[in-house]
Amino acid sequence: MTALPDPGTRVVVRYLLPDGRATDALGELVRAESDVVIVDGKRGVERIPRGAIIAAKAVPPPPEPRRRA
Repeated sequence: MTALPDPGTRVVVRYLLPDGRATDALGELVRAESDVVIVDGKRGVERIPRGAIIAAKAVPPPPEPRRRA
């Protein structure tokens, strides 16, 4: 796995679920410890085991909400 960005950065982390399927966590990187990465996103706070991570990268901020006509 590549190095994670600094805490406070918006990230996407792809990781494996216990059943072998892959999923993504999108949100703010809260903390990266030696055994777990913590991401706070729309689904809430996700604690992701480091061994389950396939890929991770910083992503730009979300787009501005569209204005209604």
